[in-house]
Amino acid sequence: MSDCRADDHRTRVVDDAPGQQPALDLIELLFFAYRDFVGDADRRLAADGFGRAHHRVLHFVSRNPGMTVAGLLDLLRITKQSLNRVLKELLEKDYVAQREGEADRRQRLLYVTEAGAALVHELAVLQSARINRALAECAPGARIHVVDFLGAMVDWPAPEGRRAVTREKG
Repeated sequence: MSDCRADDHRTRVVDDAPGQQPALDLIELLFFAYRDFVGDADRRLAADGFGRAHHRVLHFVSRNPGMTVAGLLDLLRITKQSLNRVLKELLEKDYVAQREGEADRRQRLLYVTEAGAALVHELAVLQSARINRALAECAPGARIHVVDFLGAMVDWPAPEGRRAVTREKG
Protein backbone atom coordinates (compact mmCIF):
# COMPACT_ATOMS: atom_id res chain seq x y z
CA MET A 1 0.00 0.00 0.00
CA SER A 2 1.31 3.50 0.72
CA ASP A 3 4.42 4.50 2.62
CA CYS A 4 2.66 7.71 3.66
CA ARG A 5 0.37 8.16 6.63
CA ALA A 6 -3.33 8.46 5.93
CA ASP A 7 -4.61 11.93 6.77
CA ASP A 8 -8.02 13.59 6.53
CA HIS A 9 -7.18 15.20 3.18
CA ARG A 10 -6.50 11.87 1.53
CA THR A 11 -8.97 9.47 0.03
CA ARG A 12 -8.46 5.74 0.03
CA VAL A 13 -5.36 4.80 -1.96
CA VAL A 14 -6.07 1.96 -4.34
CA ASP A 15 -3.73 -0.86 -5.26
CA ASP A 16 -5.61 -1.74 -8.43
CA ALA A 17 -3.94 -4.16 -10.78
CA PRO A 18 -3.64 -3.08 -14.42
CA GLY A 19 -6.93 -3.53 -16.24
CA GLN A 20 -9.09 -2.88 -13.19
CA GLN A 21 -11.09 0.24 -12.44
CA PRO A 22 -9.44 3.59 -13.13
CA ALA A 23 -7.44 4.94 -10.20
CA LEU A 24 -9.55 8.08 -9.92
CA ASP A 25 -8.25 8.93 -6.46
CA LEU A 26 -4.66 8.90 -7.69
CA ILE A 27 -5.59 10.89 -10.78
CA GLU A 28 -7.17 13.55 -8.59
CA LEU A 29 -4.19 13.60 -6.23
CA LEU A 30 -1.84 14.06 -9.19
CA PHE A 31 -3.97 16.97 -10.47
CA PHE A 32 -3.94 18.68 -7.07
CA ALA A 33 -0.27 17.94 -6.37
CA TYR A 34 0.75 19.34 -9.75
CA ARG A 35 -1.42 22.44 -9.29
CA ASP A 36 0.16 23.25 -5.94
CA PHE A 37 3.70 22.21 -6.90
CA VAL A 38 3.80 24.49 -9.94
CA GLY A 39 1.75 27.18 -8.17
CA ASP A 40 4.64 27.91 -5.81
CA ALA A 41 6.92 28.62 -8.77
CA ASP A 42 4.19 30.33 -10.84
CA ARG A 43 3.77 33.07 -8.25
CA ARG A 44 7.50 33.82 -8.25
CA LEU A 45 7.82 33.61 -12.03
CA ALA A 46 4.95 36.07 -12.50
CA ALA A 47 7.03 38.75 -10.76
CA ASP A 48 9.40 38.64 -13.76
CA GLY A 49 6.64 38.27 -16.33
CA PHE A 50 7.43 34.60 -16.86
CA GLY A 51 5.36 31.43 -16.83
CA ARG A 52 5.75 27.67 -16.71
CA ALA A 53 7.33 27.41 -20.14
CA HIS A 54 10.09 29.79 -19.03
CA HIS A 55 10.59 27.69 -15.91
CA ARG A 56 11.01 24.47 -17.90
CA VAL A 57 13.55 26.06 -20.23
CA LEU A 58 15.52 27.59 -17.35
CA HIS A 59 15.47 24.35 -15.38
CA PHE A 60 16.75 22.11 -18.15
CA VAL A 61 19.29 24.58 -19.53
CA SER A 62 20.62 24.99 -15.99
CA ARG A 63 20.86 21.22 -15.55
CA ASN A 64 22.45 20.75 -18.98
CA PRO A 65 24.78 23.71 -19.65
CA GLY A 66 25.71 23.98 -23.31
CA MET A 67 22.74 21.99 -24.53
CA THR A 68 21.65 22.74 -28.06
CA VAL A 69 18.34 24.28 -28.98
CA ALA A 70 17.58 21.05 -30.86
CA GLY A 71 18.37 19.03 -27.73
CA LEU A 72 16.04 21.20 -25.67
CA LEU A 73 13.27 20.79 -28.24
CA ASP A 74 13.68 17.01 -28.10
CA LEU A 75 13.80 16.91 -24.31
CA LEU A 76 10.69 19.06 -23.86
CA ARG A 77 8.93 17.52 -26.88
CA ILE A 78 7.83 20.91 -28.14
CA THR A 79 7.99 22.65 -31.50
CA LYS A 80 10.53 25.27 -32.46
CA GLN A 81 7.70 27.78 -32.79
CA SER A 82 6.54 27.25 -29.21
CA LEU A 83 10.10 27.59 -27.88
CA ASN A 84 11.02 30.71 -29.87
CA ARG A 85 8.96 33.26 -27.91
CA VAL A 86 9.99 31.87 -24.53
CA LEU A 87 13.66 31.63 -25.43
CA LYS A 88 13.64 35.12 -26.96
CA GLU A 89 12.26 36.60 -23.72
CA LEU A 90 14.82 34.74 -21.59
CA LEU A 91 17.63 35.93 -23.86
CA GLU A 92 16.39 39.55 -23.92
CA LYS A 93 16.02 39.69 -20.13
CA ASP A 94 19.48 38.12 -19.70
CA TYR A 95 18.42 34.91 -17.96
CA VAL A 96 19.83 32.70 -20.74
CA ALA A 97 22.86 33.18 -22.98
CA GLN A 98 23.31 31.64 -26.40
CA ARG A 99 26.68 30.79 -27.96
CA GLU A 100 27.78 29.27 -31.24
CA GLY A 101 29.02 25.70 -31.16
CA GLU A 102 32.79 25.29 -31.45
CA ALA A 103 32.65 22.31 -33.82
CA ASP A 104 29.56 23.48 -35.70
CA ARG A 105 28.97 27.23 -35.73
CA ARG A 106 25.35 26.64 -36.76
CA GLN A 107 24.64 25.08 -33.38
CA ARG A 108 23.17 27.34 -30.73
CA LEU A 109 24.38 26.31 -27.28
CA LEU A 110 22.38 27.48 -24.29
CA TYR A 111 23.58 28.50 -20.83
CA VAL A 112 21.87 30.19 -17.90
CA THR A 113 23.34 33.52 -16.89
CA GLU A 114 24.02 34.56 -13.32
CA ALA A 115 20.48 35.96 -13.10
CA GLY A 116 19.10 32.76 -14.63
CA ALA A 117 21.00 30.57 -12.19
CA ALA A 118 19.75 32.66 -9.26
CA LEU A 119 16.13 32.32 -10.42
CA VAL A 120 16.50 28.57 -11.02
CA HIS A 121 17.91 28.20 -7.50
CA GLU A 122 15.12 30.26 -5.97
CA LEU A 123 12.46 28.18 -7.73
CA ALA A 124 14.17 24.92 -6.77
CA VAL A 125 14.23 26.00 -3.11
CA LEU A 126 10.50 26.78 -3.25
CA GLN A 127 9.60 23.49 -4.88
CA SER A 128 12.03 21.45 -2.79
CA ALA A 129 10.39 22.79 0.36
CA ARG A 130 7.03 21.39 -0.79
CA ILE A 131 8.61 18.06 -1.75
CA ASN A 132 10.47 17.81 1.55
CA ARG A 133 7.30 18.62 3.54
CA ALA A 134 5.47 15.84 1.72
CA LEU A 135 8.30 13.34 2.19
CA ALA A 136 8.40 14.17 5.90
CA GLU A 137 4.82 12.83 6.07
CA CYS A 138 5.96 9.50 4.64
CA ALA A 139 7.77 6.54 6.13
CA PRO A 140 11.58 6.55 6.07
CA GLY A 141 12.90 5.45 2.70
CA ALA A 142 9.81 6.61 0.80
CA ARG A 143 11.82 8.89 -1.49
CA ILE A 144 13.12 5.99 -3.59
CA HIS A 145 9.54 4.76 -4.09
CA VAL A 146 8.44 8.22 -5.17
CA VAL A 147 11.33 8.39 -7.65
CA ASP A 148 10.47 4.93 -8.99
CA PHE A 149 6.77 5.79 -9.28
CA LEU A 150 7.30 9.13 -11.03
CA GLY A 151 9.95 7.62 -13.31
CA ALA A 152 7.55 4.83 -14.28
CA MET A 153 4.95 7.45 -15.24
CA VAL A 154 7.23 9.02 -17.87
CA ASP A 155 7.34 7.85 -21.49
CA TRP A 156 11.12 7.89 -21.82
CA PRO A 157 12.31 8.36 -25.42
CA ALA A 158 15.16 5.85 -25.02
CA PRO A 159 16.48 3.58 -22.26
CA GLU A 160 19.23 6.05 -21.45
CA GLY A 161 16.75 8.95 -21.33
CA ARG A 162 15.70 8.35 -17.75
CA ARG A 163 19.27 8.04 -16.52
CA ALA A 164 20.24 11.27 -18.29
CA VAL A 165 17.38 13.25 -16.76
CA THR A 166 17.44 11.81 -13.24
CA ARG A 167 21.17 11.59 -12.64
CA GLU A 168 22.48 13.57 -9.72
CA LYS A 169 24.00 16.86 -10.76
CA GLY A 170 25.59 19.69 -8.82
